[in-house]
Amino acid sequence: MSRKVIVTCAVTGGSSAVLGKHPNIPKTPSQIAEAALEAAKAGAAIVHIHVRDPETGAPSNRFELYEQVVKKLRDAATDVIINLTCGMDGEIEFDSLDPLKLANTSTLKSAIGRCSHAVKLQPELSTLDCGTFGYGEQIYVARTSDLREMATLMRDAGVKPELECFDLGHIEIAKKLISENIIDGPPLFQFCLSTGYGAPAVPSVVQAMREILPSGAVWCGFGCGADEMPMVGQLVAMGGHVRVGLEDNIYLRRGVLASNAGLVDNAVGIIERMGASVATPAEARAILGVKKRG
Repeated sequence: MSRKVIVTCAVTGGSSAVLGKHPNIPKTPSQIAEAALEAAKAGAAIVHIHVRDPETGAPSNRFELYEQVVKKLRDAATDVIINLTCGMDGEIEFDSLDPLKLANTSTLKSAIGRCSHAVKLQPELSTLDCGTFGYGEQIYVARTSDLREMATLMRDAGVKPELECFDLGHIEIAKKLISENIIDGPPLFQFCLSTGYGAPAVPSVVQAMREILPSGAVWCGFGCGADEMPMVGQLVAMGGHVRVGLEDNIYLRRGVLASNAGLVDNAVGIIERMGASVATPAEARAILGVKKRG
């Protein structure tokens, strides 16, 4: 039997930069849910959900917006696995270092403030960004104490964390949480590559990250922009699962704007041409060790 590959679709992301580049970035809960359902129909077993302000399209972390998206997906009687981001409201930015002064653009909240929507809505999966890192003038804050508290809140709510790792050191932090029995097995790792503030999307990096994973880990990854589809092939060849979607890349090919379903369809074609097959949501749940919610 051919190996089953899980496809995740990251539907809209949390960046404002794409708003002027793609007129059809999903913004409202209805648009996000519809795009997720189209991606599921194209072959995605998992949909990774951010929300946006319905009026402006700006990134948001408002509970009622997540609630609307999750309700629409569950009311549609889809079997797709829901993965809510918990990577928002974690940034700080400085107006000045002397004297030290935080900018009013900083969004940093407590652990529960960053994952309360996942705790309340109880999707199968939620992301946990496993390390502090800088991008541009902003710093994403993920202290070990923050991660420990967020992972505990997720575990107690029956939500499996997807351990997002932007570099090798993030894997070591995640392994520490696993060693403390905060994260139930099998642990799920996501290699976040060519984001511009972490590891590049090259085979040697994927191999290095894979080699330091704990025994029995399930792992997947993605590349951004032009690296998205080449990385699908590399990940499948190396035994991983894959992620595509408008969060990571807005083009189907040079100069042609994509849809989420179109990107998933491309990934499915690559997977099948490599002799593997795409996992259904039920098969993905079995691989991940999660049960259907909602």
